[in-house]
Amino acid sequence: LFQFPGWSMRPDGSIVIATGNDDALGVYTCTPYNSYGTAGESQPTRVLLKDPPTFTVRPKEEYFQEVGRELVIPCAARGDPPPTVTWLKVGSAGKSGAQVDRNGSLIFRPLAKEQHGLWECRATNQVASVSTATSVHVLGTSPHAVTNVSVLPLLLAANISWEPGFDGGYFQRFSVWYTPLVKHLPRAHHDWVSLSVPVGARHLLVENLQPDMSYQFSVLAQNKLGSGPFSQIVTSVPRGKRGFPVTTVPPEPPAMTIRVFLSPPQALMANETVRGVLLQWEPPAQFSVALSGYALELRQDKGGWEVLDRSIPSTKTQVLVPGLIKDAFYEFRLVAFAGSYISDPSNTVNVSTAGMEVYPSRTQLPELLPQPVLAGVIGGICFLSVAVIFSTMAACIMNRRRAARLQKRRR
Repeated sequence: LFQFPGWSMRPDGSIVIATGNDDALGVYTCTPYNSYGTAGESQPTRVLLKDPPTFTVRPKEEYFQEVGRELVIPCAARGDPPPTVTWLKVGSAGKSGAQVDRNGSLIFRPLAKEQHGLWECRATNQVASVSTATSVHVLGTSPHAVTNVSVLPLLLAANISWEPGFDGGYFQRFSVWYTPLVKHLPRAHHDWVSLSVPVGARHLLVENLQPDMSYQFSVLAQNKLGSGPFSQIVTSVPRGKRGFPVTTVPPEPPAMTIRVFLSPPQALMANETVRGVLLQWEPPAQFSVALSGYALELRQDKGGWEVLDRSIPSTKTQVLVPGLIKDAFYEFRLVAFAGSYISDPSNTVNVSTAGMEVYPSRTQLPELLPQPVLAGVIGGICFLSVAVIFSTMAACIMNRRRAARLQKRRR
């Protein structure tokens, strides 16, 4: 036994083989004995070498697909014996509604909002079990609920913070809801107050609260397709003379809604120029407070939406977008800001850069003339200048000749 490196015997008689290789193959028997002898050896057992599962096809890290469409995510593995491939949605205990074909691929037909999240592909045989994960992003849905809502009690105020959920592929905005817990009144009589959250913020300070009174807080996400579910409710007591209280999490969400009157920008259109893609639009038709600006979003080749420029002045109705990649497909849309409110996105315009030139990387408004027009203007000015010079010189020469002829006649 001790002739093989890494082999050892435990006090209970078990053999430990640190590294399985060809030396471990064979038939083994165990013979127990003591000072009186032995009753014989055990039945023989055979040691075979098997291969653990290894992935031959791994899924990508992320998948983006529109809700209602089909999505197939491949996953395959090999081993000895052949492994079984299964899929599981991480953090979900119920049925996912997805199917797994005989090749181990995960099939969504059709893709639903609830199937958004992290999925794990697991390959298992008698030797071992291995796994790999991928993220599925379902586009074209209302937002998902925010997570990790926390309330920091302050003096006559509370600071609410959270982690945004997936936006469903559209620009999302948040609002914080709160209500006091008044004794001797049924929960249905509580009035919830809604506060809009500034663009890009993940926290909000709620002020003018009563000290030593319990409040419930919840966060709601909205996009152009509607509202997502309310977050969990967090109960907290603003700081008073008694110091900081402890927060709790009861289960009931608020049921009120709020409407914001800010229509999206209108008639967004795109035109190709020699300096880039010129986007033009009309201002929103309705807004309750003065416009504060626009934000331009884009996505490339059906990927996720990204904010390209969030500081377009409210007085502008056009912007030049250079720096696009050749032979790519882009989508653009616009949202308007009015105070702390965000409009729904405008119509989407599509731009294909197939055959177009690569533009410079600086985004600027078209204040200067295009290069062909500018070259024509400069050429015209130069031509006129040369013509004026030649005309002046010709007039001088003619005057000199005329003066010379008059002098000859007088003589």
